[in-house]
Amino acid sequence: MQVKVVGRHMSVTDPTREYAEEKFGRIAKIYDAEPIVAEVVLDVRKNRSHPDRFTAEVTIRLKGHVVRAEETATDMHAAIDLAADKAEAQMRKYKTKVIDRRNHGQTSEKTAPGVVEIAEEPGPPEVVRVKTIDTKPMTEDEAMLQLELLGHDFFVFRHAETDLVTVLYRRNDGDYGLIRPRV
Repeated sequence: MQVKVVGRHMSVTDPTREYAEEKFGRIAKIYDAEPIVAEVVLDVRKNRSHPDRFTAEVTIRLKGHVVRAEETATDMHAAIDLAADKAEAQMRKYKTKVIDRRNHGQTSEKTAPGVVEIAEEPGPPEVVRVKTIDTKPMTEDEAMLQLELLGHDFFVFRHAETDLVTVLYRRNDGDYGLIRPRV
C-alpha cells in the first residue's frame, strides 16, 4: 500500500510522516485484493475559540468506491490514530460487503451436509421513509438557523440568490458545508 502524506497549513515532519504511514499502512492488511493508494492530508487550524485543532483526513480510492475518514483532535498523533481507526473500520465493512457479494448463494462451510441453517441475516439497506419538503427561498444564515432548530445534520433549501436547490450540512469540525448543483 502506498501512503501519500501532505500538510495543509503546516509542514509535515519526518517523524509525523512515518507515524502516519505506519498507522494508515495497517489498512493494507485488511484488503489486499488490489493496489491501494491512501492520500493523507494533515492540517492544523488556529483560531480564538480552539487554540490548535489538528485534523487528519484520509481518502482511499478503490474500484468504484471511495473510503474517506476525517478526525480532529488537540494533538496530531491523536488525530492520526482516530482517522486511521475510522478508516480501518470502514475498510473492514467494505471488505465484508465485497466478500458477501462474491459468496452470495453459497452454503456456509460450517453447516453440516443435510442440515438447513436458519438464520435471519439483515438484508441490504433500503429506503424506509420518503419525505417531501417545500424548498422555500432563504439565505445561508436562515438555513443554518433552521438546521439548528431542527437538530438535523443537513438541511435542503432553495438558495435565495441563485434559486438553486442547495444542501447545508454540519461538518465534523463544527463548521458548515454547502452542496450546490453544477449549472
